[in-house]
Amino acid sequence: MTDAALGRVPLHREGLTPPDLPGRALPAHVACVMDGNGRWANARGLPRTEGHRVGESTMMDVIAGAVELGVRELSVYAFSTENWRRSPAEVRFLMGFTRTVLRAQTDDLLEWGVRVNWVGRTPRLWKSVLSEVRRSERITAGNETMVLNMCLNYGGRAEIADAARAIAGEVAAGRLKASAITEATIRRHLYSPAMRDVDLLIRTGGEQRTSNFLIWEAAYAELYFSALPWPEFDRVQLWRAVEAYAGRERRFGGAVDAVDGPGPAPAGEQEAHRPKSSAVCSTPVKPCAAETPAIQASSSPPAISTV
Repeated sequence: MTDAALGRVPLHREGLTPPDLPGRALPAHVACVMDGNGRWANARGLPRTEGHRVGESTMMDVIAGAVELGVRELSVYAFSTENWRRSPAEVRFLMGFTRTVLRAQTDDLLEWGVRVNWVGRTPRLWKSVLSEVRRSERITAGNETMVLNMCLNYGGRAEIADAARAIAGEVAAGRLKASAITEATIRRHLYSPAMRDVDLLIRTGGEQRTSNFLIWEAAYAELYFSALPWPEFDRVQLWRAVEAYAGRERRFGGAVDAVDGPGPAPAGEQEAHRPKSSAVCSTPVKPCAAETPAIQASSSPPAISTV
Protein backbone atom coordinates (compact mmCIF):
# COMPACT_ATOMS: atom_id res chain seq x y z
CA MET A 1 0.00 0.00 0.00
CA THR A 2 1.24 3.50 -0.80
CA ASP A 3 1.63 6.48 1.50
CA ALA A 4 -1.95 7.71 1.46
CA ALA A 5 -2.34 11.30 2.60
CA LEU A 6 1.40 11.60 3.23
CA GLY A 7 2.13 13.92 0.33
CA ARG A 8 2.90 13.59 -3.33
CA VAL A 9 3.54 10.22 -4.90
CA PRO A 10 6.98 10.25 -6.56
CA LEU A 11 7.42 9.18 -10.15
CA HIS A 12 10.36 6.99 -9.11
CA ARG A 13 10.51 5.22 -5.75
CA GLU A 14 13.94 4.61 -4.30
CA GLY A 15 14.96 0.97 -4.44
CA LEU A 16 12.22 -0.03 -6.90
CA THR A 17 13.07 -0.84 -10.50
CA PRO A 18 10.53 -2.01 -13.07
CA PRO A 19 11.16 -5.36 -14.78
CA ASP A 20 13.27 -5.22 -17.92
CA LEU A 21 10.89 -6.54 -20.56
CA PRO A 22 11.28 -6.30 -24.34
CA GLY A 23 8.95 -3.82 -25.98
CA ARG A 24 6.95 -6.51 -27.76
CA ALA A 25 6.19 -8.13 -24.38
CA LEU A 26 4.74 -4.94 -22.91
CA PRO A 27 1.02 -4.21 -23.07
CA ALA A 28 0.49 -0.90 -24.87
CA HIS A 29 -2.85 -0.37 -23.11
CA VAL A 30 -3.60 -1.44 -19.54
CA ALA A 31 -7.06 -1.01 -18.00
CA CYS A 32 -7.79 -1.16 -14.26
CA VAL A 33 -11.02 -1.92 -12.42
CA MET A 34 -10.10 -0.34 -9.09
CA ASP A 35 -12.26 -2.52 -6.85
CA GLY A 36 -12.22 -3.16 -3.11
CA ASN A 37 -11.92 0.34 -1.63
CA GLY A 38 -15.10 0.16 0.43
CA ARG A 39 -14.58 -3.40 1.65
CA TRP A 40 -10.99 -2.57 2.60
CA ALA A 41 -12.21 0.33 4.75
CA ASN A 42 -15.12 -1.56 6.34
CA ALA A 43 -12.80 -4.42 7.31
CA ARG A 44 -10.86 -1.85 9.37
CA GLY A 45 -13.91 -0.33 10.99
CA LEU A 46 -13.78 2.70 8.70
CA PRO A 47 -16.44 4.19 6.43
CA ARG A 48 -16.28 3.26 2.74
CA THR A 49 -15.19 6.78 1.86
CA GLU A 50 -11.87 6.27 3.65
CA GLY A 51 -11.08 3.45 1.24
CA HIS A 52 -11.58 5.84 -1.67
CA ARG A 53 -9.22 8.35 -0.06
CA VAL A 54 -6.46 5.77 0.25
CA GLY A 55 -7.26 4.53 -3.25
CA GLU A 56 -6.27 7.92 -4.68
CA SER A 57 -2.65 7.37 -3.62
CA THR A 58 -2.75 3.86 -5.07
CA MET A 59 -4.00 5.24 -8.38
CA MET A 60 -1.16 7.75 -8.58
CA ASP A 61 1.40 5.06 -7.69
CA VAL A 62 0.05 2.76 -10.41
CA ILE A 63 0.11 5.63 -12.93
CA ALA A 64 3.74 6.30 -12.01
CA GLY A 65 4.59 2.60 -12.32
CA ALA A 66 2.99 2.45 -15.75
CA VAL A 67 5.02 5.44 -16.90
CA GLU A 68 8.22 3.84 -15.58
CA LEU A 69 7.42 0.61 -17.38
CA GLY A 70 6.71 2.28 -20.72
CA VAL A 71 2.96 1.62 -20.96
CA ARG A 72 1.49 3.92 -23.61
CA GLU A 73 -2.11 4.05 -22.37
CA LEU A 74 -3.77 3.45 -18.99
CA SER A 75 -7.52 3.42 -18.38
CA VAL A 76 -8.98 3.64 -14.87
CA TYR A 77 -12.60 2.90 -13.99
CA ALA A 78 -13.19 5.87 -11.71
CA PHE A 79 -17.00 5.97 -11.68
CA SER A 80 -19.39 3.75 -13.62
CA THR A 81 -22.91 4.42 -14.86
CA GLU A 82 -24.00 1.79 -12.33
CA ASN A 83 -22.34 3.59 -9.41
CA TRP A 84 -25.28 6.03 -9.31
CA ARG A 85 -27.12 3.20 -7.49
CA ARG A 86 -24.94 3.68 -4.42
CA SER A 87 -26.09 5.72 -1.46
CA PRO A 88 -26.53 9.46 -2.14
CA ALA A 89 -23.88 10.20 0.48
CA GLU A 90 -21.28 7.98 -1.23
CA VAL A 91 -22.14 9.38 -4.67
CA ARG A 92 -21.74 12.95 -3.37
CA PHE A 93 -18.41 12.01 -1.83
CA LEU A 94 -17.15 10.34 -5.02
CA MET A 95 -18.14 13.29 -7.21
CA GLY A 96 -16.57 15.84 -4.88
CA PHE A 97 -13.50 13.71 -4.27
CA THR A 98 -12.95 13.12 -7.99
CA ARG A 99 -13.06 16.86 -8.56
CA THR A 100 -10.54 17.44 -5.76
CA VAL A 101 -8.20 14.69 -6.99
CA LEU A 102 -8.15 16.07 -10.53
CA ARG A 103 -7.25 19.53 -9.32
CA ALA A 104 -4.61 18.26 -6.89
CA GLN A 105 -2.89 15.78 -9.21
CA THR A 106 -2.92 17.50 -12.60
CA ASP A 107 0.41 19.23 -12.00
CA ASP A 108 2.12 15.91 -11.26
CA LEU A 109 0.54 14.30 -14.31
CA LEU A 110 1.78 17.21 -16.41
CA GLU A 111 5.30 16.78 -15.02
CA TRP A 112 5.24 13.02 -15.70
CA GLY A 113 4.27 13.51 -19.34
CA VAL A 114 0.77 12.06 -18.89
CA ARG A 115 -2.10 13.31 -21.05
CA VAL A 116 -5.53 13.15 -19.42
CA ASN A 117 -8.47 11.99 -21.54
CA TRP A 118 -12.02 11.86 -20.18
CA VAL A 119 -14.14 8.90 -21.33
CA GLY A 120 -17.83 8.71 -20.43
CA ARG A 121 -21.30 10.20 -20.61
CA THR A 122 -22.20 13.84 -19.93
CA PRO A 123 -25.74 13.34 -18.52
CA ARG A 124 -25.82 13.22 -14.68
CA LEU A 125 -22.09 13.94 -14.35
CA TRP A 126 -21.62 16.92 -12.06
CA LYS A 127 -20.80 20.04 -14.05
CA SER A 128 -18.02 20.91 -11.60
CA VAL A 129 -16.42 17.48 -12.15
CA LEU A 130 -16.73 17.77 -15.93
CA SER A 131 -15.22 21.25 -15.77
CA GLU A 132 -12.28 19.96 -13.73
CA VAL A 133 -11.56 17.01 -16.03
CA ARG A 134 -11.75 19.30 -19.07
CA ARG A 135 -9.27 21.59 -17.33
CA SER A 136 -6.90 18.65 -16.81
CA GLU A 137 -7.27 17.73 -20.48
CA ARG A 138 -6.33 21.25 -21.58
CA ILE A 139 -3.33 21.49 -19.26
CA THR A 140 -1.87 18.11 -20.26
CA ALA A 141 -2.87 18.21 -23.95
CA GLY A 142 0.74 18.44 -25.15
CA ASN A 143 2.01 15.42 -23.21
CA GLU A 144 3.04 12.31 -25.15
CA THR A 145 4.55 9.85 -22.64
CA MET A 146 1.26 8.14 -21.73
CA VAL A 147 -2.48 8.67 -22.11
CA LEU A 148 -4.56 8.39 -18.93
CA ASN A 149 -8.20 7.60 -19.75
CA MET A 150 -10.29 8.77 -16.81
CA CYS A 151 -13.48 6.75 -17.20
CA LEU A 152 -16.07 8.82 -15.34
CA ASN A 153 -19.79 8.13 -15.66
CA TYR A 154 -18.80 5.34 -18.02
CA GLY A 155 -20.49 2.05 -18.93
CA GLY A 156 -19.54 -0.30 -21.75
CA ARG A 157 -23.11 -1.09 -22.77
CA ALA A 158 -24.05 2.58 -22.64
CA GLU A 159 -21.09 3.40 -24.88
CA ILE A 160 -22.18 0.89 -27.53
CA ALA A 161 -25.84 1.98 -27.25
CA ASP A 162 -24.83 5.61 -27.70
CA ALA A 163 -22.71 4.69 -30.72
CA ALA A 164 -25.61 2.72 -32.24
CA ARG A 165 -27.96 5.66 -31.68
CA ALA A 166 -25.57 8.06 -33.40
CA ILE A 167 -25.10 5.69 -36.35
CA ALA A 168 -28.87 5.21 -36.66
CA GLY A 169 -29.22 8.98 -36.81
CA GLU A 170 -26.74 9.19 -39.67
CA VAL A 171 -28.59 6.45 -41.55
CA ALA A 172 -31.94 8.22 -41.01
CA ALA A 173 -30.45 11.47 -42.27
CA GLY A 174 -29.19 9.79 -45.42
CA ARG A 175 -25.52 10.40 -44.61
CA LEU A 176 -24.74 6.70 -44.21
CA LYS A 177 -26.05 3.50 -45.78
CA ALA A 178 -26.93 0.71 -43.38
CA SER A 179 -25.09 -1.74 -45.65
CA ALA A 180 -21.92 0.30 -45.20
CA ILE A 181 -21.77 -0.08 -41.40
CA THR A 182 -18.65 -1.94 -40.26
CA GLU A 183 -16.72 -2.40 -37.03
CA ALA A 184 -14.71 0.67 -38.02
CA THR A 185 -17.96 2.65 -38.20
CA ILE A 186 -18.83 1.67 -34.65
CA ARG A 187 -15.34 2.49 -33.39
CA ARG A 188 -15.57 5.98 -34.87
CA HIS A 189 -18.67 6.58 -32.77
CA LEU A 190 -17.29 5.34 -29.45
CA TYR A 191 -16.52 7.87 -26.72
CA SER A 192 -12.79 7.88 -27.51
CA PRO A 193 -12.26 6.62 -31.08
CA ALA A 194 -8.47 6.96 -30.85
CA MET A 195 -8.26 4.63 -27.85
CA ARG A 196 -6.12 1.55 -28.44
CA ASP A 197 -7.58 -1.89 -27.88
CA VAL A 198 -6.95 -3.02 -24.30
CA ASP A 199 -4.10 -5.52 -24.00
CA LEU A 200 -4.27 -6.22 -20.26
CA LEU A 201 -7.27 -5.70 -17.99
CA ILE A 202 -6.58 -5.82 -14.25
CA ARG A 203 -9.23 -6.14 -11.58
CA THR A 204 -8.43 -5.92 -7.88
CA GLY A 205 -10.54 -6.86 -4.88
CA GLY A 206 -10.94 -10.58 -5.51
CA GLU A 207 -13.90 -10.45 -7.89
CA GLN A 208 -13.49 -12.12 -11.28
CA ARG A 209 -15.60 -10.14 -13.74
CA THR A 210 -15.10 -7.12 -15.99
CA SER A 211 -18.21 -5.23 -14.80
CA ASN A 212 -19.19 -3.53 -18.06
CA PHE A 213 -15.78 -1.91 -18.50
CA LEU A 214 -14.53 -1.22 -22.04
CA ILE A 215 -16.35 -4.25 -23.41
CA TRP A 216 -15.74 -3.25 -27.03
CA GLU A 217 -12.12 -2.22 -26.56
CA ALA A 218 -11.24 -5.17 -24.30
CA ALA A 219 -12.64 -7.90 -26.57
CA TYR A 220 -9.24 -9.65 -26.73
CA ALA A 221 -7.68 -8.35 -23.52
CA GLU A 222 -5.76 -10.65 -21.22
CA LEU A 223 -7.43 -10.70 -17.79
CA TYR A 224 -5.54 -10.49 -14.50
CA PHE A 225 -7.43 -10.81 -11.21
CA SER A 226 -5.76 -9.76 -7.98
CA ALA A 227 -7.13 -10.75 -4.59
CA LEU A 228 -5.71 -7.54 -3.12
CA PRO A 229 -8.16 -4.69 -2.59
CA TRP A 230 -7.26 -1.57 -4.53
CA PRO A 231 -5.76 0.29 -1.51
CA GLU A 232 -3.19 -2.53 -1.15
CA PHE A 233 -2.30 -2.62 -4.84
CA ASP A 234 0.70 -0.58 -6.02
CA ARG A 235 3.21 -0.23 -8.84
CA VAL A 236 5.01 -3.44 -7.88
CA GLN A 237 1.74 -5.36 -8.18
CA LEU A 238 1.20 -3.71 -11.57
CA TRP A 239 4.63 -4.88 -12.69
CA ARG A 240 3.81 -8.44 -11.57
CA ALA A 241 0.63 -8.34 -13.61
CA VAL A 242 2.58 -7.15 -16.66
CA GLU A 243 5.16 -9.90 -16.18
CA ALA A 244 2.31 -12.45 -16.15
CA TYR A 245 0.95 -10.85 -19.32
CA ALA A 246 4.37 -11.13 -20.98
CA GLY A 247 4.20 -14.90 -20.55
CA ARG A 248 0.88 -15.24 -22.34
CA GLU A 249 0.42 -16.39 -25.93
CA ARG A 250 -2.08 -14.13 -27.69
CA ARG A 251 -3.72 -15.72 -30.72
CA PHE A 252 -6.71 -13.43 -31.42
CA GLY A 253 -8.80 -16.38 -32.59
CA GLY A 254 -6.06 -17.96 -34.67
CA ALA A 255 -4.11 -21.10 -33.86
CA VAL A 256 -1.05 -23.02 -35.01
CA ASP A 257 -0.97 -26.80 -34.83
CA ALA A 258 1.90 -27.70 -32.51
CA VAL A 259 2.00 -31.30 -33.76
CA ASP A 260 3.78 -32.09 -37.04
CA GLY A 261 2.26 -34.86 -39.10
CA PRO A 262 -0.19 -35.70 -41.88
CA GLY A 263 -3.46 -33.84 -42.06
CA PRO A 264 -6.78 -35.42 -41.05
CA ALA A 265 -8.00 -38.44 -42.99
CA PRO A 266 -10.92 -38.03 -45.37
CA ALA A 267 -14.34 -38.26 -43.73
CA GLY A 268 -14.98 -41.79 -45.05
CA GLU A 269 -11.70 -43.09 -43.66
CA GLN A 270 -12.31 -41.39 -40.33
CA GLU A 271 -15.64 -43.17 -39.99
CA ALA A 272 -14.18 -46.52 -41.04
CA HIS A 273 -11.40 -46.31 -38.47
CA ARG A 274 -13.43 -44.76 -35.67
CA PRO A 275 -12.92 -46.82 -32.45
CA LYS A 276 -16.03 -48.45 -31.01
CA SER A 277 -15.36 -46.92 -27.61
CA SER A 278 -14.32 -43.33 -27.02
CA ALA A 279 -12.32 -44.53 -24.05
CA VAL A 280 -9.74 -46.47 -26.09
CA CYS A 281 -6.20 -45.65 -24.95
CA SER A 282 -3.00 -45.61 -26.95
CA THR A 283 -1.26 -47.80 -24.38
CA PRO A 284 -2.59 -50.55 -22.08
CA VAL A 285 -0.16 -49.65 -19.25
CA LYS A 286 -1.92 -46.54 -17.98
CA PRO A 287 -5.63 -46.24 -17.22
CA CYS A 288 -7.81 -44.70 -19.89
CA ALA A 289 -8.86 -41.11 -19.56
CA ALA A 290 -12.45 -42.29 -19.31
CA GLU A 291 -11.51 -44.36 -16.24
CA THR A 292 -9.45 -41.67 -14.54
CA PRO A 293 -11.24 -39.55 -11.92
CA ALA A 294 -11.56 -35.87 -12.83
CA ILE A 295 -8.95 -33.63 -11.28
CA GLN A 296 -10.44 -31.39 -8.62
CA ALA A 297 -10.33 -27.68 -9.46
CA SER A 298 -7.98 -25.66 -7.32
CA SER A 299 -9.60 -23.50 -4.69
CA SER A 300 -7.23 -20.72 -5.75
CA PRO A 301 -7.77 -19.90 -9.44
CA PRO A 302 -4.80 -18.69 -11.47
CA ALA A 303 -4.27 -14.94 -11.44
CA ILE A 304 -4.51 -14.56 -15.18
CA SER A 305 -6.80 -15.97 -17.79
CA THR A 306 -7.30 -15.61 -21.50
CA VAL A 307 -10.43 -14.49 -23.29
